[in-house]
Amino acid sequence: MTQTSDRQLPAALAASLAVPFDYDDGKGIDFEPFPDFLSAEDTTDWFRAWTGNTELSGDDFRVFGQDGTGGYAAFWLIRPGRPLIDQPIVLLGSEGETAVLARDLGDFLWLLAGGFGPWEAATTYEPDWSPHPNRQLVAVAERFAPGRQQPATAVIEQATREFPNFDDTIMELCR
Repeated sequence: MTQTSDRQLPAALAASLAVPFDYDDGKGIDFEPFPDFLSAEDTTDWFRAWTGNTELSGDDFRVFGQDGTGGYAAFWLIRPGRPLIDQPIVLLGSEGETAVLARDLGDFLWLLAGGFGPWEAATTYEPDWSPHPNRQLVAVAERFAPGRQQPATAVIEQATREFPNFDDTIMELCR
C-alpha cells in the first residue's frame, strides 16, 4: 500500500520513546519501545505468524514497540499517499487483541502523555489500573503536537470511531 523503505522513527516518536516507561508492578505502563522500527523482514515474519497467513507481508505496518505479553504497537499504513505521522497507531496483541489507539502520531503523543501505553489504551482487563500522566511525555507532546491536547480517553474514542472495522479487517486476513 505504501513504500516499505521508510524505517526511520519520526523525531516525535523517537523523543517520546526515549522517555522511560515504568511498569511499576502493574500500576504503570506495560510498554517496551524499540530503538528502531522492526525490519521489513521481521515485520512480515511476525504478521504471517500472527495471522497464520503465509501469503501476507507486513508492509502495512511499522512496529515500534511491544507490551510485556509480546503484543505489538505499530503504525497502520492505511491512508495512501499520507506521511507516516498521519497514519493511525494500532495494537495487535499477543492473544489476538486488536485496537486502533490513535488517529495519528500527534494524538498518540497525547495518549502517552495522559499516562496510557498501547496495552492500557487497548484493554480493560485491569479494573484497578489508573493512568498517571507523565510530565516528560507532556513536554514531548507539547513540543511536537501543540494545540492538540485532549484526554487520552478522547484520543481512543476518536480513533475507534474513525476506524470501526479495524478488527474485522485484520480478522479477515487470519487463517
